[in-house]
Amino acid sequence: MKIHEYQGKEIFRKYGVPVLKGIVIKTPEEAKQAAIELGSPVVVVKSQIHAGGRGQGKVYDIKDRTKMLSDRGVKVVKSPQEAEDFARLVLGNVLVTKQTGEEGKVVHTMYVEDGCAIEKEYYLSITLDRVTSKNVIIASAEGGMDIEKVAEEHPEKIVKEWIDPLTGLRPYQISKIGYALGFTPELVKQFIPFMNALYKCYMDGDCSLLEVNPLVTTKDGKIMALDSKINFDDNALFRHPDYAPLRDLNEEEPLEIEASESNLNYVKLDGNVGCMVNGAGLAMATMDIIKLSGGEPANFLDVGGGANAKTVEAGFRIILKDPNVKAILINIFGGIVRCDRVANGVVEAYKSIGNINIPIIVRLQGTNAEEAAKIINESGLKVRSAVALADAAKLVNEALQA
Repeated sequence: MKIHEYQGKEIFRKYGVPVLKGIVIKTPEEAKQAAIELGSPVVVVKSQIHAGGRGQGKVYDIKDRTKMLSDRGVKVVKSPQEAEDFARLVLGNVLVTKQTGEEGKVVHTMYVEDGCAIEKEYYLSITLDRVTSKNVIIASAEGGMDIEKVAEEHPEKIVKEWIDPLTGLRPYQISKIGYALGFTPELVKQFIPFMNALYKCYMDGDCSLLEVNPLVTTKDGKIMALDSKINFDDNALFRHPDYAPLRDLNEEEPLEIEASESNLNYVKLDGNVGCMVNGAGLAMATMDIIKLSGGEPANFLDVGGGANAKTVEAGFRIILKDPNVKAILINIFGGIVRCDRVANGVVEAYKSIGNINIPIIVRLQGTNAEEAAKIINESGLKVRSAVALADAAKLVNEALQA
């Protein structure tokens, strides 16, 4: 689960991580009042969406996507009126960044924050390295908006420090990172409690990612988290009921929300072939088969090991709501679940939904696969069965060419 910058900074404050004072706003008038309340000669007005690159993003009119309203989603302003004017341009319109894609995201919330006299910008994050099964701190003295470019073109400027789960983060490791970033001894002394607080925040929250970009040193010699990005591990959210209200459904794909309500693992993609599979590994193989057949996957959909008529119908409905879908491939391995039960679920779902005008290919292998194929072939519905993956790919290709 992702949260907004302002929400992450509230969590940072609880752990003693230094952040600037800021106020959340949802109307242009609130932006003006926030700037007055902060009382700083310079404030920063920031769009709040679940994507990076906001400072370099472009804002387009939600009613006319050819009309650009602003060449940035974050702006330094010098008066309350300027804060209101910028918020009026952005709120309710679409911010497009490198991470949102061309569709962009509608800005519903902004954050007005004190200005800061920056000496230098850095990059800092904590995440799990799945290769070593250890948390890793990633840092760079080349912080700011183009850290991806730095990592690609100058990997030697990226510092990494792996944390042993038995000993935890040690002071010498923090000092090592600090000196690698070019900090003075005085800044390293500040960096040790700063980094300890961040790591505790990461561990306590069962985070999958904690990122500060930029981390800054100020002209008066302080270390400050100028941004915050926190992603929580969805599988651990049951331990954090206080974090559930931080979820912003406006930032999530509606079909993914609907799928989660039916306990389906669904991720919307940009292709033309919908797929329904049980098991993540089989889902990835199915997506490969779709590409080899000449199509593009429209989604990742894992119905789980206990697929039944209800989950199959829910999956069908979600896939069919995507207007880009031109065919559906159902690829189920009957291990825990019997193939004949899934076949009956497919037939029942087909009849229940009705008016399905796109080809459906079903491949059921495993327990009672022969019975399942018979159910599909004798159903009288426009559903075609396949035995081998190659057969399924051929049928998908034929469906797309028809």
